[in-house]
Amino acid sequence: MILPFFIIIPLLTAFLITLISGKKDDWAIILSIIAALSLLVLSVFSFVTIGGNTVVYNMSAWKIPYTICLVLDALSSFMLLIVSIISLTSLMFSIKYIRHLSPSWKYYALFMFLVTGMNGVIVTGDLFNLYVFLEIALIAAYALVAYGSKAEEFEASFKYAVMGSISSILILVGIGIIYSTTSTLTLASIAKVLPERNPQVMYWVGGIFMAGFGLKAAVMPFHAWLPDAHSSAPAPISSMLSGVLIKTLGIYVLIRFFFNVLGAPDIFMTIFLVLGSISILVASFLAIGQWDLKRLLAYSSISQIGFILLGLGIATPLAIFGAVFHILNHAIFKSLLFYNAGTVEMAIGTRDLRKMGNLTKALPVASSTSMIATLSIAGMPPFNGFFSKLIIIIAAVQAVHPGYALIAVVGSLLTLVYFMKVQRYGFRGEELIEKPDVKVGLGMKASMIILATLCVVTSLLVIPGIREVTLESVVSVITGKTDYIFNVLGR
Repeated sequence: MILPFFIIIPLLTAFLITLISGKKDDWAIILSIIAALSLLVLSVFSFVTIGGNTVVYNMSAWKIPYTICLVLDALSSFMLLIVSIISLTSLMFSIKYIRHLSPSWKYYALFMFLVTGMNGVIVTGDLFNLYVFLEIALIAAYALVAYGSKAEEFEASFKYAVMGSISSILILVGIGIIYSTTSTLTLASIAKVLPERNPQVMYWVGGIFMAGFGLKAAVMPFHAWLPDAHSSAPAPISSMLSGVLIKTLGIYVLIRFFFNVLGAPDIFMTIFLVLGSISILVASFLAIGQWDLKRLLAYSSISQIGFILLGLGIATPLAIFGAVFHILNHAIFKSLLFYNAGTVEMAIGTRDLRKMGNLTKALPVASSTSMIATLSIAGMPPFNGFFSKLIIIIAAVQAVHPGYALIAVVGSLLTLVYFMKVQRYGFRGEELIEKPDVKVGLGMKASMIILATLCVVTSLLVIPGIREVTLESVVSVITGKTDYIFNVLGR
């Protein structure tokens, strides 16, 4: 049974790093890369073999609901795969970047704790352990945001911790209400028992969780912590926060709870639509006004999360397919964009677009891959972002939501506007910069090339025959509340 190893491997690696690493970070890097490669292999194997099946692992000889259980299905294996890909490339990027910033084994130990928490949230089958793993990931994230030890980083980390604590309290209150009502914390058991209880409980808990996990996902108006945290953190951590953390602790849990547990009530789907629309438009306008490249990318993350919520709120199989596809696509091109920003900041010492110039000669890999990421996030064919956004727009039209389809179109155009600004001033400006101040590492270049390649390759997932064996199985899990209950409890 490989399921517990998604938690054991990064957790054990974090402890080994603290035990055997000396003053240098060599062993920390080696152990982290080995762990990330192992998790990627396990994730690929799980995603390829799981199909429409569900694997339940009981952590003791007791049976549900008296045991802690881990659950692996197409949705959780999909999320594990995304986390593994971004984690590995972030570690590759970190080797040179962190040594230039502040070399220490502590960074890699915290990184592994971050991965442990995210993987735990994804595979756990009960609410309380979800909360525990969520806190493990958040504590590591708070520390990593402040890793550079600058005043602005401490401020961003403190703001993130305060907002994160508020959301965690809300989530804990919601868990308490659920347990007092259903006498169980197993998600599948809650899904089975909750409809038999007072329907007002569902609305109360749904509202509390919408605020709590909406804050983790940085959905507007719960987004205040994100621009500072994502812009202040080291570039590879920014990619982890934007690429996978807000999706794992926010979007994934919202999907699992509101679809597999509550059965997608109409009132909450409407809230998804409204919050998604606000996030798309308001965050796009805020991004247009930014000159700090990483802060622009942070507001862009809020906007792209809006597209995912829009697809989920429409709640048709096609719309959910588009949302699931955009979860993958955003993780790829947004992580790549943060790598580009980190490369520029390290190489020429600034992330202010007005102080950059033409970097095509000084940073050819970063410049070329940034254009690919720009075209992807703006929804230009043949890159992956085009297809996921187009699917969401088509689904909105088919569901007779032309207004939301128009919002998605306008949001895509606004995305193109502020990323053309990035290209115009940041990478292809008037002043030619011929040589970087700091040499870019091989791992940094490799991580950017890998994700740029994936921006093109993942477009193939929309092809009939491929989509059925990849993303369609994920959509089936999301839309099948009854199947989830039976697959977990009916054993």
